[in-house]
Amino acid sequence: MARREAPAAGPGSRALVVDVIRSAAAISRVELADLTGLTQPSISNIVRELITDGIIHEIGSADSVRGKPRKLIAIKPANRFGIGFHLGPDTLTCVAVDLTGGVVGREVVPRPSASRLAGQFEDFTAGLDLPRGRIEGLAIVTPTPYPGSSSTTHEPAATRADLADRIGLPVMVENDAAAAALGEFWSRRVSREQAFGCIYLGTGIGAGFVFGGALFRGASFDAGELGHMSIDYDGRPCPCGNRGCVERYASMAAVVADSGLSFDGAATVSSAYDAIARAAVNGDADAFALLDRAAGHLAVAATSMVNLLDLGRVVLTGPGAALAGSIYARRLRTHLERTAHSRQRHPVLVELSAQPRDAASIGAAALVVQAAVAPGHTPGA
Repeated sequence: MARREAPAAGPGSRALVVDVIRSAAAISRVELADLTGLTQPSISNIVRELITDGIIHEIGSADSVRGKPRKLIAIKPANRFGIGFHLGPDTLTCVAVDLTGGVVGREVVPRPSASRLAGQFEDFTAGLDLPRGRIEGLAIVTPTPYPGSSSTTHEPAATRADLADRIGLPVMVENDAAAAALGEFWSRRVSREQAFGCIYLGTGIGAGFVFGGALFRGASFDAGELGHMSIDYDGRPCPCGNRGCVERYASMAAVVADSGLSFDGAATVSSAYDAIARAAVNGDADAFALLDRAAGHLAVAATSMVNLLDLGRVVLTGPGAALAGSIYARRLRTHLERTAHSRQRHPVLVELSAQPRDAASIGAAALVVQAAVAPGHTPGA
């Protein structure tokens, strides 16, 4: 019987092959054919193209049951780079990653005006001495504002074309939670076969999902508004117009508000929250109870998210997870073990990000990398 396969030409098959190589770390052409369903001639053509483009390389050989050693191929990390900018309330976090999602450079500066973004890109990449011909582009991530709000967090979208012209490279714009999800998926070598989710804990709460290796964005690129999932139909009012949104109970801003501490402006929410989180992990019972209660609220929403999408793996990230992530993760694991609809069929892994404060900027850079080397995943941005 002839092997069924995806079309050998076009970005879909190339994206599939890149994904399998990325998640396997090192793999032979025979194994690629078995895992992708593509024919050996198709695999040979795609692999040859990827080697020519400098995306993968041969790294040696392994023994084979058939006697002849199998040549192994892997991603060639330092041949291409992506740049990610995360626009926070007062700062800009700049990150460069290689083709595996490994961080090769990081810088945090005061948030510049939109007109200064091109200059910051030039300063950052020049400081890292990255070959200009190997930089694939720039992605800018921001929080997602409430519909109809006057927030200017989407300011880069209006200047994207101008910025692309000024730096001479593609520019993408994405929200922070979605970018963080893609970054965690890419750098953790998660298989494209796994339904993957990421919860981004910040002043608000967002989520991102990767299915089949691609970010799920929704009809208006607004998927993942976990913070506006109601956990109490008659609960606290939310600026989004709903009531009982989990963001009003479990976000950094909610924790600070519930603590009774006085604060003024979004810039001080982070410092006040970090003080609470630091006290909690150092044994302060009141601070721990405050965060544990917030984590319990988040666990309820996370269970609904996992049940709805049948997720197999969830990563908790964002600045809110930097100090107190273990408190939230413990609550999520316990709750999901008891309530996840799929718990009898498969476990739901809950993991903490290794770099929660930088997850959005790392994810932004990973978006650039994926769009460049596996374009079948990413629609035109």
